[in-house]
Amino acid sequence: MATAFVLSGGANLGAAQVGMLTAVAEAGVQPDLVVGTSVGALNGAWVAAGAPLEDLGAVWRSLRRSSVFPTNPLRGLLGFVGRTDHLVSNSGLRRILHDDLAFERLEDAPIQLHVVVTDVLTGAGVMLSSGPAEDSILASAAIPGVLPPVSLDGRAYMDGGVVNNSPISHAVELGADTVWVFATGYSCALQERPRSALGMALHATTLIVQQRLLLDLVRYAGVIDLRVIPPLCPVAVSPTDFSQADELITRSYALAADWLDQGPVDPGTMLSQAVHPHDVAPRR
Repeated sequence: MATAFVLSGGANLGAAQVGMLTAVAEAGVQPDLVVGTSVGALNGAWVAAGAPLEDLGAVWRSLRRSSVFPTNPLRGLLGFVGRTDHLVSNSGLRRILHDDLAFERLEDAPIQLHVVVTDVLTGAGVMLSSGPAEDSILASAAIPGVLPPVSLDGRAYMDGGVVNNSPISHAVELGADTVWVFATGYSCALQERPRSALGMALHATTLIVQQRLLLDLVRYAGVIDLRVIPPLCPVAVSPTDFSQADELITRSYALAADWLDQGPVDPGTMLSQAVHPHDVAPRR
């Protein structure tokens, strides 16, 4: 019997996972292994280290767009004319990982940690279970065209969410029979479309996340003990706005704690909770 935590991507909405994780931890649930994609790989590394979740919340509350996506007009121009393959440096994310990551290699994590990346050339989803933790997580979070791919052992990798954003399948392959899914949801209640290229790219990424999650839930519901914490809804946070982390954490904690208090749900109800429209509250 093995319990896996699966953490999806979702850019700035990754803050919501902190509230979910806190509620689940208070309910006494601990993972035997963690599988993360994109920002879920970053949060997953914190869980795998056994570090206090309140400290992870403090990290999220301190973030701003400039600290995560430091913009440089020249770099953007070079990307536009084909002189570089990205618009934004990953120096901001690297600094965060360098300051807060508790282990140097994936295999050194106290709890098994696996991060999902996409091979740039083959398009194949790859699960990394060993190797340099900082570079592996940066690769998993390398949003195509926005952040630079990361080279590991001679291969270039980018955001794992391109092919497998909620990697339930990897958790099952690793032997998990109980899988907790921490999905970020998406900004379903925006009043206007993102105005910047970066904002549009991040919003598109979260939409891809949601669609892939639905496919995985349909595939595995009723096959394994699948527990999907309902994502926040409605959400009207701009894709580049990192200043709303406290609200996302607080709301997701309350929603997850209430969901846990109400007990197990059947697969059909779980599916409706995971993808409910923004003007409909989750029901049991």
